Amino acid sequence: MSLQNTISDDLKKAMIAKEKDKLSALRAVKAAFIVEMAKDGSDSVSDDMSEKIIAKLVKQRKESASIFSEQGRDDLAKDEIIQLEYLEVYLPEQMGEEEVRKIVQEVISQVGASSPSDMGKCMGPLMGRLNGKADGKLISQLVKEELSK
Repeated sequence: MSLQNTISDDLKKAMIAKEKDKLSALRAVKAAFIVEMAKDGSDSVSDDMSEKIIAKLVKQRKESASIFSEQGRDDLAKDEIIQLEYLEVYLPEQMGEEEVRKIVQEVISQVGASSPSDMGKCMGPLMGRLNGKADGKLISQLVKEELSK
C-alpha cells in the first residue's frame, strides 16, 4: 500500500476514533498531497514525494514548537509537538549522530575537503546520500565540526 493510501486510511480511522490532534495532523498532510497533485494534474503522489512532504511538515512543526516555547506559549508548542509525533511515524527511521558522522568523514575524504570553505563541496553529495535519513541541520553541523579540526 502506498504512503498516500496509508495516510487516507489512518485519516478515516482518526475520524471514527475522534482523535482530534491526529486528525488535524493527517489533514495537513492530505492537503499538502492535494497541492502537490494539483501542480502536475496527477491523481496520486509517489512514496518518495510523500516522504518529502511529510518531512517538510515535521520540520515546520519542530520550528513552530521551538518558536512558541521561546515566546512562552507552551500550550501552542505542546499542540505542535503532539502533531509532530503523529507525523514522524510515516517517515523512515533517522540515522544516529555517529552513523552520520562516519558518512560525513567518508565524503570529506572523497571530495578532498580540508577547510570550512570547502563545506559546499561536501553538502551536495551528503544531502543526496542522506536525504530523508538524517536532519540537514545535523549534517551541516557535523561537516563544520569535521572541517574545523
